[in-house]
Order: sequence, then structure tokens, then C-alpha cells
Amino acid sequence: MQGEQHHQELDVILIGAGIMSATLGVLLKELNPRLTISIFESLAEVAAESSNAWNNAGTGHAALCELNYTPERADGSIDISKALAINEDFEISKQLWAYFVERGFIEKPGAFIHQVPHVSFVSGEKDVAFLRKRFAALGGHHLFAGMEYSEDRDELEEWMPLIVTKAGRHHPRGCHAHGHRHGRGLRSVDPFAHLTSQEPAGRLPPPPPEGHRCAA
Repeated sequence: MQGEQHHQELDVILIGAGIMSATLGVLLKELNPRLTISIFESLAEVAAESSNAWNNAGTGHAALCELNYTPERADGSIDISKALAINEDFEISKQLWAYFVERGFIEKPGAFIHQVPHVSFVSGEKDVAFLRKRFAALGGHHLFAGMEYSEDRDELEEWMPLIVTKAGRHHPRGCHAHGHRHGRGLRSVDPFAHLTSQEPAGRLPPPPPEGHRCAA
């Protein structure tokens, strides 16, 4: 009959097919394999918006390079408490992803997550002084082992050849680098593939008409 509506009883509805829904869906299935889960996404594919590396930083935030996570106190010292908390959370995330690999939820870890070098670059005496103090505060903590700092122009040019130019050779510049930040690339896709293969299956309905977004 035209206009007739069919309602399906679901245990869980997830709005948006990104990394958060992928992770939560897999975890819920691990806790209760009998759950019925439906994921609603307005686009034709998963992980195409904020979880897509081309639409954001494409990295797991571990507070290695986010300068706003280490504010300067009124007395000039650097508060690293937020950076430590975020980095610890990221270490837990890596344990979760390792579990996903062990369980076969992620078939190709190299396509899911990999190490990429990242740098924090500043210029001007005030910002260089801040970055120098930030490095000193973080460098003594084991979570940030491996971080390097330099104000040497030749070394900076080696680290960032497209950024450091001959212009402003005598302008103060500073940079610290860390080689253990993790690019996340396709990390949402494999968990969704696992989720939709389960019985009862996690389900991705067809996308709604253009311009329409599902809401909880």
C-alpha cells in the first residue's frame, strides 16, 4: 500500500559512518554479539567526511604538535598536563587498534595506520621562546621521547624544505619534530567491513536523498 511504513526493531542506531560509529559499533558487538545495529550516513560511502584524511589533519591527535595543548602559565612556565592526558588516551587507542588487528577486524594495518613525521614550526622571538620552553617541558617525559628541537636554519631546511626559504634568513625560527605520530588514513573502513559482516549484521542503509541528513 502506498505510504505504508515498515518499522524494524533495532537495539542500536548510529548516526554517521565515521570513525566514532565504527569503533563504537565494533565494541558493542564484542560486548553483545546479538545486538542489531543500524548505521545511517547521508553520503554514499563510509568515512568520507571528517574521518577522511583529506578533510582534516589525517592524524591521531597525540598532543605531539598541538601547541594549544600546552598553554603558557602567567609565570611563564608551560603547563603540559593536558598534553600528557591526551597522549595517554592515544596510547590506549593504539592498544584498541592492536586488538582489532589481533582479532582480524583490521586486515591490513599498513593501510589503516602508519607512522608519519610531524613538526611544529614557529617564527619570531616570542614564539620561538615559547616553543623552546615547550620542548624542555615535554622532552623529559617518556611519552614524548624522541622529540627533537632545532633553531639551526640548515637543519630546519632539511626537515621542511618547502617551508624554509632563503627569505628571512636572519629571522628567528624554531621547530620541534617527532617521528612517531600516526596517520589514520582509511582507519574507519576496515572496522565497518567487519561490523557489516556480523550476524545479526550491522547494517548501512542506502543513503537518503541528497540534502537530507538522518537525525537521532
